[in-house]
Amino acid sequence: TPEFVKRWNRLATTAGQSWRVDETYVKIRGKWAYLYRALDRAGKTIDFRLSARRDAAAAKAFFAKAIRTQGRAPETITLDGYAASHRAVREMKTDESLPRRTKLRSSKYLSNLIEQVHRHIKSRVNVMLGFKRFRSAAVTLSGIELMHRIRKGQFDLTSIHLKDTTSPSIWMAVLSAR
Repeated sequence: TPEFVKRWNRLATTAGQSWRVDETYVKIRGKWAYLYRALDRAGKTIDFRLSARRDAAAAKAFFAKAIRTQGRAPETITLDGYAASHRAVREMKTDESLPRRTKLRSSKYLSNLIEQVHRHIKSRVNVMLGFKRFRSAAVTLSGIELMHRIRKGQFDLTSIHLKDTTSPSIWMAVLSAR
């Protein structure tokens, strides 16, 4: 999965400037771990990160990773009511790892889009009855996220010059072309 993600990310298109961020939980060896996720307003996946903790440091690490992945900071971030995420954004603005012009919104209704995407993750993970190891959970979740991004068409396939884009062999051609 990490190799597939690396190859597909070369073809990724950038997401929008309005981010919706939320976290959900998954069970790893009987304990809760937290999956931070960000989508743009159109529903494109920006990034995700699995964390053993749900605190301001984990939220800051997620935001830093998402900004690094996108190559730019968002104009607007919509969060739910969880205080640690709000504190992380304020701290990042203070230490200038996030621009001061970034607007912070709090709304449980605007994050309905991301809550619906959590549903897909939960349906896959619940069937597996949790995970045994943190590393295997991270790899499996990255594969699930990659498949959702492929399904949503978040990649620019025009640069690889395929003749038939409807064939199932397109996926193997894309992976071997890069």
